[in-house]
Amino acid sequence: MIVRTLAEILDTEAHVKGESFESRRILLARDRLGYSFHDTLVKKGTVQRLQYKNHVEANYCIEGEGELEEAKTGRRWQLKPGTMYVLDNHEEHLIHATKSDLRFICIFSPALAGSEKHDADGGYAAPDDISAD
Repeated sequence: MIVRTLAEILDTEAHVKGESFESRRILLARDRLGYSFHDTLVKKGTVQRLQYKNHVEANYCIEGEGELEEAKTGRRWQLKPGTMYVLDNHEEHLIHATKSDLRFICIFSPALAGSEKHDADGGYAAPDDISAD
């Protein structure tokens, strides 16, 4: 059984911060579950352009308001608590934190190791070993 608190993650290697976001990575590849579980903040007034070419990501909004934009088509969806979206085809997308900070619960498959940072395309490199120690 695995039991963790957000407080245990804060200010560790698994708490990755950028100018527009914070990713608090609670479950990682070393947990050997095949996915990672994150509590992510996107800061108000920012736009993130992302594309996860090597991962599938599911996101569930629990706080805030903003918009999700599909880069290819320009189609937009409102983001607010209770909204979920899944990037099941590695879609390039933009997250607009328009009215407030956004907070998501996110699942990545395959799992992240913990310290990854976005590359120039707004994604993460393919993992060498998703069951890393």
